[in-house]
Amino acid sequence: MFDALVSTLHAWMIAPFDYAFMSRALVASLALSLAAPPLGVFLMLRGMSLIGDAMSHAILPGVALGFLMAGFSLPIMSLGGMLSGLLIALLAGSVSQLTGHREDSAMASFFLISLAAGVMLVALGGSSVDLTHVLFGSILAVDTTALVLIASISSLIVITLAVIFRALVVECLDPLFLRSQGVKGGLVHGIFLGLVVLNLTAGFQTLGTLMAVGLMMLPATTARFWSTRLEGLMGLSVIIALGASLGGLLLSYHLSLPSGPAIILLAGVAYLLSAVFGRQHSLAARLRRRAMPLGADDRA
Repeated sequence: MFDALVSTLHAWMIAPFDYAFMSRALVASLALSLAAPPLGVFLMLRGMSLIGDAMSHAILPGVALGFLMAGFSLPIMSLGGMLSGLLIALLAGSVSQLTGHREDSAMASFFLISLAAGVMLVALGGSSVDLTHVLFGSILAVDTTALVLIASISSLIVITLAVIFRALVVECLDPLFLRSQGVKGGLVHGIFLGLVVLNLTAGFQTLGTLMAVGLMMLPATTARFWSTRLEGLMGLSVIIALGASLGGLLLSYHLSLPSGPAIILLAGVAYLLSAVFGRQHSLAARLRRRAMPLGADDRA
């Protein structure tokens, strides 16, 4: 019986990754799972959760333009997406500073323009299949070139985030103190937005521009139900993203489901369960507080 159980587990958990396309998809999704969630945590702490969604659309015109120029050439499409995202971030920041409008309002406006422009470019130069590939990605179609690019960008994000980590934390909590130490908060903010753009550029090939932000934000918001400490949020968000990536790929293989949506939906299930049963700010936590006798908090 034990041998049968081991054989079943091997068939379900290990055997699918004997195929090269599954192995590449696993490595790509694990690389993104290490780089994206910490960025999502900082976006959440800075009250910029929807900025990530806006930035995911901001890269679409560049990706579409790269597609029209070179077809499905990942380096060209990635370069176009990166330049487009950085340009939109720069324009939104400039409009915010010159007009006094909130940055999130400016970003929302530019994201709508970017989305419409990107869809129009792809529709003019390709088919609906091409548009679906750009918008939703195909992690099982990741080749060696894409894998190297994703791993390189993810490594760069992790290293850069480690270098600016302390400045980024201070910039979130006390920008005036950071400025008094001779560090420009705008520079740290700009580098951070650049990392977000890089991450979304790496993720569009696997999850598409519309869902790449899901692996960034869902694990981060899920971790918020379990921890209030920064190191706990970042560690838990990475673990949740890794679990969703592995589970989504296995579900995709065994049930013939789209891989990208399977990964994001698993992360969504984790979010919903955490919203109900989590230790912090969840439904269960609220019920526990209501059931606690009056003054119990003080005695504790």
